[in-house]
Amino acid sequence: MKIYDYILCSGSGNRFLLFDTLRSDLSGLNIAAFAAGELHRFGVDGLLLLTRDGRGRFGMRMFNTDGSEAEMCGNGIRCVARLARERYPEATGERFAVTSGGREYRITCEEPIFGALPTFGAEIPLSLHGDDFPPSLPAEEFVGQPVPELDEGPAFTFLQPGNPHIVALVAPDSAWLFGSDGRLDTRRLAELGERANRMRGVFPRGINVSLFCRLDEGRIFAATYERGVGITSSCGTAMTSCATAAALLGLAGFDTTVEVWNRGGRVRCLPRRTQQGIVTRLTGDASFETAGRLRLDGKECIATGDASPLDPPCDRLRLTEETLRERHEKYGLTIADNHD
Repeated sequence: MKIYDYILCSGSGNRFLLFDTLRSDLSGLNIAAFAAGELHRFGVDGLLLLTRDGRGRFGMRMFNTDGSEAEMCGNGIRCVARLARERYPEATGERFAVTSGGREYRITCEEPIFGALPTFGAEIPLSLHGDDFPPSLPAEEFVGQPVPELDEGPAFTFLQPGNPHIVALVAPDSAWLFGSDGRLDTRRLAELGERANRMRGVFPRGINVSLFCRLDEGRIFAATYERGVGITSSCGTAMTSCATAAALLGLAGFDTTVEVWNRGGRVRCLPRRTQQGIVTRLTGDASFETAGRLRLDGKECIATGDASPLDPPCDRLRLTEETLRERHEKYGLTIADNHD
């Protein structure tokens, strides 16, 4: 029988199972098969691994609920960074780095956004073209233009913050995001995302699809269909992409902080133009909800709550649904979702 300890964690409402491979040998676990077959039982959006390479660098691997591995996860990397910082002295400074998908991301400790929840910032470089750029479109920057093969309506911006995204600005009362009652309705977004991810001739490795709208000065709301998952409460690289697109489209300026709200909470994004290109700092919470233990006996997987004492301990302040609802309503947002 194999036993694996895990942490149930979240970043801006994006929930994961997190495993520390520095303490647990996962060689006997088929991670992709486990993610595809078991994650739905936990009500999470993905699986995270804290790793370390031969050069001593901390790293992250992230698996979606369909078993596919993502190149980057903006919410997940903050949770992995927190675990590294609180367990290992090599990451105890105010600045350190975590690798993912062959890239290195600079991590900073930040002031909390929600209550006293530990908060981290990740410096995320974004490319406006790359291997995932639709082959039928020109190789230069693709900003605020339709993708006729997908839909004639929204004007999309293509960005690659480690993984491929298309995002589109829509009106605050747009039927693309909201029903006739003014409540959030992600059914059209889900249809758009599913259609885009069947179009491998246009998007060779699949694509994350987001729609966002302006709330007021310095605040936007974003909803995302994640490649390999579906509609989620939050996607860190999508919120990073939406904030960056807002700057590219003139909705917000570069070097100006944008608050990005979603069904899971909110983050802060700071897009900047540098000599190396566009870099956006994504800042948000990294919350540890509970600890658990997996017991694998043959083909049977048993999840229990009787894990060894969690190091570091779980957060006492949790973003419950009621707390989120209060905060969303305070800022004039409706988080009820009509998508099943």
